[in-house]
Amino acid sequence: MRKLLFTFMLLLGALAFAQATVSPQGIIVNPKPGDLRVKVWVDKDPGRTGNAVYQIGEKIKISVTVNRAAYVYLFNVNADGTIDLILPNAYDRNNRLSAGEVRTFPPPGARYEYTITGPEGENYVLALASLRPLSMGDVADIRSNRATVRGLGNLSRKLSIVVRPVPNREWASDALRYYVGRRTPPPPTTGTLDVSSNPSGAKVYIDGAYRGRTPLTIGLNPGTHDVELRLPGYQTYRVRVQVRAGQTSRVSPRLVRVVTTGTLSVDSQPSGAEVYVAGAYRGRTPLNISLNEGTYDVELRLPGYQTYRTRVQVRAGQTSRLAPRLQPVVTTGTLEVYSTPSGAEVYVDGAYRGLTPLVLSIDAGSHDVEVRLDGYGVYQTTVNVPAGRSVRVDARLATAKATLDLYVNTNARVFLDGYSLGATKNGRLTVKVDPGDRELVLIAAGYHAYVKTIHLAPGSYSRISVQLSRIR
Repeated sequence: MRKLLFTFMLLLGALAFAQATVSPQGIIVNPKPGDLRVKVWVDKDPGRTGNAVYQIGEKIKISVTVNRAAYVYLFNVNADGTIDLILPNAYDRNNRLSAGEVRTFPPPGARYEYTITGPEGENYVLALASLRPLSMGDVADIRSNRATVRGLGNLSRKLSIVVRPVPNREWASDALRYYVGRRTPPPPTTGTLDVSSNPSGAKVYIDGAYRGRTPLTIGLNPGTHDVELRLPGYQTYRVRVQVRAGQTSRVSPRLVRVVTTGTLSVDSQPSGAEVYVAGAYRGRTPLNISLNEGTYDVELRLPGYQTYRTRVQVRAGQTSRLAPRLQPVVTTGTLEVYSTPSGAEVYVDGAYRGLTPLVLSIDAGSHDVEVRLDGYGVYQTTVNVPAGRSVRVDARLATAKATLDLYVNTNARVFLDGYSLGATKNGRLTVKVDPGDRELVLIAAGYHAYVKTIHLAPGSYSRISVQLSRIR
C-alpha cells in the first residue's frame, strides 16, 4: 500500500522560473501560455477552492485532465520537503493523456492507494503538461515513486532545466493546495483576475503596468484595479474591476474595431462608366464612395471603350479623385494599296473600293485583295490588318500575255523574234507570248520561208492563217 506524507511549509515564489510567478492557483505559471491547458484536483475539492482538509489516515484521490493530447507529470510536495511522484509511477508508466481525458490516481482496481500519514500542514499537488515527452531522469525515480530532490526550491531548479528547451507555448502547469490536520485553512489573501478578449492577443495593462496578453489569468491584491486592453486596429477598452480575496473576477470584452474611412471620387470622360472597386460593382460615374483606409484596385467599364484599370490609395478623412479619359476600343485598321503602274482597280473581299493609290479604313482582320489593270495580269494577295495599325500592299503589275493561235497549211517550225516556239502539229500551234511588234518566221522543208512582222496587243487573242508556197 502506497503511503504519502503530504504536509510542508511553502515559501511562495520558491518554484518560480522562466520569469514566472507563484500563486496558490499555480506553482509554475508559463509566462507566455499557449492553448495547452492542464487542470488538477483532489477528490474532496473538485471545485478547486484550495481549502480541502484531509485527516491523517484518510485516503486521497488525485485527478488530472488536459485539453490537448499531452504528456503529464504529477508531483506531491510534502511539508517535510519530500516529493512524491504520482505520474508516471512504478505501477503506471503511461503518462500520455488524450485531449479531454480525465485520469484519477489511484485508478479503479489499482494495486496501490494513497493514504495521508501526516504531519499536519499545508500541501500542494503539482501538474506539468508538455506536448513532447520530458526527460525526468534527474528529477524523479519511477521505481521508488519519489523525486530525487528534496524541497520545493530544488524541484523548481530541476524542472526549469527540463522545460527550458521546450517552447513556452508547448507546456503548461497547474497546482492545487489542500490541508492535512485539524486546523482551519487561513483565508486567502489574494484574488484572481481572468482577462480575455475577442479578438485575443490584446495587451493587458493593470493599474498602468503591462501584465501580458489576453487570455490572461493573474493573482491580484483585493481592491479596485484599473484594467486597459490595447490591440492595434481596435479601440482601447478600459474598465475598473473590484477584486475580492479568494474570488475570481472576469473581464471579457468584445473589442470594437477602429474604422477610419476616406472618400473615393470617380468620374470619367465620357461618363456613365461602370465602377468596380476590389472586384465589386459600386455604381456608374460620376460617383463618390466611402471606403476604409487602404489601397484598392479600381476598374471602369463602358461599352465601346477600353477597360480602365488603376490602383488608388484611400486615406482617412481625405478624398482621392479619379477622372480618366476613356479610350475608344479600336476595331479598324488602315489598308494602303499602291500599284506599278498606278490607276489600277482595287477589290477587297470581291468588292470594288477604288483606284491606286488607295488608302482605306477597314475592319481589323484578314482580307483578300485584288489589283486589276487592263493589259496587265491580276495581282492577288491576302493581308491581315491589325486593329489601330496600317498595312501596305505594293502591287507590281506584270504585262498581260497575248495569245497567238497559228494555222499553217503544213507542219512548220515557228520562230518569234528569232526564238523557236516549236512546230505546228497538224498545221496548228497555240502559244502565249509577250505582247508587242514581233517578227514571225515559219520554215518548212520544200516550202518558201514565211517572214512577217505582227502586232500582238497585251491580253489579246490573235488568230493567224498562213499558206506556205512550194519551192519549184
